[in-house]
Amino acid sequence: MTIGSHITTFAGRPVADYPNDLAKAKRAGTAWRLEDTDYDDSGEFRERLTALAAEEWADKVEAIVIGNWGGAYENAPPIGLLVELLPRFTSLKALFLGEMTYEECEISWIVHTDITPLLEALPRLETLTVRGASGLGLKPLRHEHLREFTIESGGLPAEVVRAVGECDLPALTHLELWLGTGNYGGDADVDDLAPILNGTRLPALTSLGLRDSEIADQVAAALAGAPVVARLRRLDLSLGMLADEGAAALLAGQPLTHLHRLDLHHHFISDPVQARLTAELAEAGVELDLSEPSRSRRDERYIAVAE
Repeated sequence: MTIGSHITTFAGRPVADYPNDLAKAKRAGTAWRLEDTDYDDSGEFRERLTALAAEEWADKVEAIVIGNWGGAYENAPPIGLLVELLPRFTSLKALFLGEMTYEECEISWIVHTDITPLLEALPRLETLTVRGASGLGLKPLRHEHLREFTIESGGLPAEVVRAVGECDLPALTHLELWLGTGNYGGDADVDDLAPILNGTRLPALTSLGLRDSEIADQVAAALAGAPVVARLRRLDLSLGMLADEGAAALLAGQPLTHLHRLDLHHHFISDPVQARLTAELAEAGVELDLSEPSRSRRDERYIAVAE
């Protein structure tokens, strides 16, 4: 899992640490990583962000990766400072907020706040990834340029899922939500997903991930008749508790042979149903990932990423 180690590329750009990698990294074409290396709120992150924004080449920066902003297990990111400084990076297209490994801060311990002001302050942002969902907020908005939106969590609150579905995102091609478990705040149900599955506000969507979900079977059943599926090229239900019920619903629903890829890895699907999936989809040309199967009993099933 990516949460076990730091990413080395983001939005197609190599990641380099600021300021430690200045001597060897290109000023442009690099995703600059900023973090508080003490992990407490020492002010180091704020100092680094302020220094990067003051660089004469700040207008060439296209991607920023924010790690621990300082005591992320108890402090939300400094949204006010981000809203003030990030617009100075006039070429900024991609932002990762909360790129921490589980050794630095467990995903469900990462404290957030309302990220709506961030999206409003960056109207030309194309890629936004957020890790963690404790305290995360989002108000429905329209964003003309956002193409990829990912929220990784061990438990995504229903109100955030609903807000995503109520956003008008005409350019969005990839949406990925880690729904998680109710034990860590993931209380969304398929009704909360309805606006996303309808797809009306997401006219350009071709890649949908509803991952790491304890209600994966119900999600699969809802997808079986969802209007958005007909225009998808990639569908990702991996990392969750998908079992025979959900897999059978997918097979019984609308055709999926138009998909380029169907990712179901980390699942609880029996061998006979896996064989049906392979025969009906993989043999029809769909790239099908059925890796990491488990034979756990129903009461022992688990999502891949929770705490």
